[in-house]
Amino acid sequence: MPKIKTHKATVKRFKKTATNKLMQRKGGQDHFNARDTGNATRKKRLDVSTSKTITKTIHMLTPYN
Repeated sequence: MPKIKTHKATVKRFKKTATNKLMQRKGGQDHFNARDTGNATRKKRLDVSTSKTITKTIHMLTPYN
């Protein structure tokens, strides 16, 4: 059987934890941040766990990670 190719953009955006959960960085951090409140800016720095609807798709795109 041939190997399955890994989707490299997905690997760069999602990390798997030791308990097999998927974590992702919040979006909207590049620009237009001056209008955000301090609380919104701090919340953008945190990683959040991925929703269950796209978890199965991400596992298919990253078979070896």
